[in-house]
Amino acid sequence: MAEFDYDLFVIGAGSGGVRASRIAASHGARVAVAEEYRVGGTCVIRGCVPKKLLVYGSSFAHELDDAAAFGWTLGETSFDWAKLRDFVARDVDRLEKAYTSTLENNKVEHFAERAVVTGPHGLRLAGGREFTAKVILVATGAWPVMPDFPGNDLCITSNEVFDLPTLPRRVVIQGAGYIALEFAGIFNALGCNVTVVNRSDQILRGYDESLRDRLLQITMSRGIDYRFNSPIEKVEPGEGGELHVTTKGHDPITADAVLVATGRRPNTMGLGLESAGVEMRGNGAVSVDEYNRTSCPSIYAVGDVTDRVQLTPVAIREGQAFADTVFGGTPRTIDYDNIPSAVFSQPPLAGVGMTEAQARGSFREIRVFTSDFRPMKNMFAAHAERGLYKLVVDAATDKVLGVHMIGPEAPEVLQAAAIAVKAGLTKADFDATVALHPSMAEELVLMR
Repeated sequence: MAEFDYDLFVIGAGSGGVRASRIAASHGARVAVAEEYRVGGTCVIRGCVPKKLLVYGSSFAHELDDAAAFGWTLGETSFDWAKLRDFVARDVDRLEKAYTSTLENNKVEHFAERAVVTGPHGLRLAGGREFTAKVILVATGAWPVMPDFPGNDLCITSNEVFDLPTLPRRVVIQGAGYIALEFAGIFNALGCNVTVVNRSDQILRGYDESLRDRLLQITMSRGIDYRFNSPIEKVEPGEGGELHVTTKGHDPITADAVLVATGRRPNTMGLGLESAGVEMRGNGAVSVDEYNRTSCPSIYAVGDVTDRVQLTPVAIREGQAFADTVFGGTPRTIDYDNIPSAVFSQPPLAGVGMTEAQARGSFREIRVFTSDFRPMKNMFAAHAERGLYKLVVDAATDKVLGVHMIGPEAPEVLQAAAIAVKAGLTKADFDATVALHPSMAEELVLMR
């Protein structure tokens, strides 16, 4: 008989956990997965996928406004929140079934309940059953942070926002990271009165300052109100079902919904990792080495729970590298340099590599090239919004250190540019590339 019930037991069936399970099973491992909520994880169920669908749905408001200038005559238009919400929910259901089928097709056993660690090789399900595994993989992701203030139980997070029964007319959003600004853009486009409150005086920390400034200008012109250095102090219910939001240094704001988007914390509470001697950092993140192994030799972790880079594609690569290393006999690590990222704000922005500020702090001399232009798509738009592309270059080697952009379809354009940065191409390589005209992407090879 086998020494353990399974070769691999994965806690969490998100992007990283599902990929690790599938690849390990393909290497011949006996694999089981426990997921207490829904298969697919944050990205598929209540994160980037449904949120991107809301971005698409809300962006039609701008398209409809601009259509007349392109010759279209439209009748009376209206928006049905329930129809969009339910469409998104159905697509999430479809994706969950697809992820579940992936596990089944690869003969991965799936337990629809919570699992906790009881020791280096032991696990216990919520229903009481206990199992042993040669290797345990923790892939439980991250969870929204809810600050402690009176009335925080009246607020929602990105977990609940997809299930709103009605579209709120007035929305207060605390936070100024990518989740906060993406939902600010969605609600603003759908006609809601949106106020963003933040504890600092910056938005989108970590992104290039030029892009952040441009996004702030555009979103303010679209009607989003900002209160900086003004976190929520309390939320109180009103007699008519409304909420009264008091922020530092300002009069109360009346809202129909308060969304708190102040970051995400590794989801390790109550997992029992201490029973196996797994070391964790102060924020609850699981400490791992370059091969995703924890301080307990039989326990590994991938994805947001490690708090290295909280991005779905990174979790997927970590999951595959783990499976190939432990069960495939081909040790692999992940290169975390030059990972592209995007914010699906309205308009969206994206970046890869060093920002201008980062480059100035690391290189003796840099050159910065910019293209500040009005996209053709916006030529007849009521809002004369300009796009901004930026190349950050090492003056000594001509190597492109970073590419940053804001404007229509910026994330789609950046993916190809990220390949160039990852490959270490130079500004001369960009200059030698013939422009694809007319396009926004051609601005990348026309900067002089």
